Amino acid sequence: MNSVFRGRDFITLDEWTKEEIDTLLEVSKDLKRDFAMNKPTPYLPYQTVFLMFFEQSTRTRNSMEAGITQLGGHAHFLDTSTMQVSHGEVAKDTAVILSRMGHAIACRNCFWGIGNAYLRDMAKHSAVPILNLQDDLYHPMQGLADLMTIQEKRGGNLKNLKVSIIWAYATTHKKPISVPLTQSLLFPRYGMDVTLAYPEGYDLPEWVIEKAKKYADHTGGSFRITHDQEEAYKDADVVIPKNWGSWVKNPSTDVVDAGLEANKGWKCTADRFALADRDCMYMHALPADRKNEVEDCVIDGPNSIIYDEAENRLHTAKAVMALTMGGRGR
Repeated sequence: MNSVFRGRDFITLDEWTKEEIDTLLEVSKDLKRDFAMNKPTPYLPYQTVFLMFFEQSTRTRNSMEAGITQLGGHAHFLDTSTMQVSHGEVAKDTAVILSRMGHAIACRNCFWGIGNAYLRDMAKHSAVPILNLQDDLYHPMQGLADLMTIQEKRGGNLKNLKVSIIWAYATTHKKPISVPLTQSLLFPRYGMDVTLAYPEGYDLPEWVIEKAKKYADHTGGSFRITHDQEEAYKDADVVIPKNWGSWVKNPSTDVVDAGLEANKGWKCTADRFALADRDCMYMHALPADRKNEVEDCVIDGPNSIIYDEAENRLHTAKAVMALTMGGRGR
């Protein structure tokens, strides 16, 4: 096992071994315990992380800002519309300069076909870790928190746990595919039986499906696709009904189109949730489009663990920073 994390980029969990992810989870749990006991954790005193956001954020921004503060450091929030990026400054120049001023650069860039490439361009030129706060393909911070939450509720051995990642109708904005993509690649590595359900046109990239199936074969889990949402709910132990955009098949930035409107029926209702196991857990990365994605009786019901999931964003973010920051090491 590689125990040297300092200076490493955190762009996708797929580039970290299972043992390294397990270490991230253990540190997250320790930090959560310390937070509950009001125990100081100044592991990164006087260190600076730059938070570059091309899009809006609630949980991600605040988990990072609160997290670095609790680690003894400081966050600089950077709205990219007020940076020279908005005037065309390239990723290389931004990365070189910011990495000379602080200890990590965290960035959210979800523009389709641009976001992940932008982060990797920054990583190529930065002298400090690049931390992915969500791009067009990956959301490793969310994936890590989701995994931590499932382990808290169901224990460390998740082999053959039935988890359904289900598309849901929403009209707030055309959302990235990064959350279901990250979950599809991560959960099979822990032996879960994963079902990916979506209506025609909302596919994930084929390479994701192939890799997810290989992970499942290796761990004794499974990965399957269905276009029947009732089938996805049936006997599930965890359901994650969430909207994502049709970027793979239709890169248009239009939020509402004929394809979306044809699938208004894809919604987490009480009747559908009743098809799942009695102890099934409802999860959502938030924000949820409560009017369209899910009925209030489910998201606010006794089987909903959305707030535990959201709280864990703080502790997993702290673990990522505590392990990767602290030195240039490149």
